Amino acid sequence: MTPSITSTTRPALNHLIQLDGVRFLAVALVLFDHWTAEQLPPAFTFPLGSLGVTIFFVLSGFLISRILLSGKDKLPLPKRRYLGGYLKTFYIRRTLRIFPIYYLTLFILYLLNEPPVRRTIGWLALYASNIYIAHYATWMGTVDHLWSLAVEEQVYLIMPMLLFLLPRHWVIPTALLMLVGSVVLRYGLLVHGDPWFIGYVSMPTCLDAFGLGLAMAWLWLYRRSQFEALFRSPVGLLVSILAFGGVVWLSKNYASNHPDLDHTFNVYTHVWERLSASFIGFFLIGKAILGFKGPMKALLIHPVSQYLGQISYGLYLYHNFIYNAYHTQQTHVALRTWRKLVHFFPVLDASFAFQFLYFLAITVGIATISWYLIEKPINRLKDRFAY
Repeated sequence: MTPSITSTTRPALNHLIQLDGVRFLAVALVLFDHWTAEQLPPAFTFPLGSLGVTIFFVLSGFLISRILLSGKDKLPLPKRRYLGGYLKTFYIRRTLRIFPIYYLTLFILYLLNEPPVRRTIGWLALYASNIYIAHYATWMGTVDHLWSLAVEEQVYLIMPMLLFLLPRHWVIPTALLMLVGSVVLRYGLLVHGDPWFIGYVSMPTCLDAFGLGLAMAWLWLYRRSQFEALFRSPVGLLVSILAFGGVVWLSKNYASNHPDLDHTFNVYTHVWERLSASFIGFFLIGKAILGFKGPMKALLIHPVSQYLGQISYGLYLYHNFIYNAYHTQQTHVALRTWRKLVHFFPVLDASFAFQFLYFLAITVGIATISWYLIEKPINRLKDRFAY
């Protein structure tokens, strides 16, 4: 997940107010995709979960790059003398935001004897679940979704030093290299015949999204007029949505015309889908920074959207443990409680929508408790480590 815009920073970052709404949209896509799996006919299914994660990656790339580049600009000359403090500030702030509820969740699930947590606790503790998935060519059950948090942490390991050492005029070429390199790497893995999810979860193959976020941050900080010219019009967002839809259509068409082939070798899904999704994130976030108008603005700044965006890290972290369409056992407490509710209120069994709302209520409730009891109080400590 991405850095939060907390209440303490909100006045100074008023131009970013709609980004909490974008964060809400991204997590909503993930929850909808994960909870409705196998509920919809194949013709009506879209890769909304991967789209939501990719939007998070672009947003994270933008926010982290903006923080790091602007923090570097504030350092007196010679800047290299202040590298230690620069890195210390960044990692302390990231630790305060990300680690507490992540490790608390692992600790609780380990005590509850959650099988994949017990089995892979070392990998999870090191934010290496994506490496585990790629190395063993297998998914991890109810902790599958933690691969994206591992990717972000691995990016955080390289991005601060990279941007500190990188001259300003090399930022855009570097962002372009990240974009092209990740696409080429995904294609290379596909041609090599590796399982598709290796290219999906590996950090280097996700860098097109982070590269676009980096380019956006550079434009925002140093080429504001170009930033506004690029994102003022909705054309870029509309074209990227159409491109994403076209890639999905080509993917489905290819699969239906080649039923004898393993879906692993679908170049549209496993090479171009993330790139097209990254451009949706790029134009969606850029437009939100400048400010949407009309219905989209109303959606993004609505108090519900703002609040759910604010607690989106908890929503993402906890949702798979509340329910996972592929891995949740019928003996899970959430499903046992649901069956008791249906026994007393049979009407709830009339539509999956009621069950979806049930899972959502539990997840929002836990994320709310997490926000007010743990995350928000700890976030206040970040003010002691300003750039």
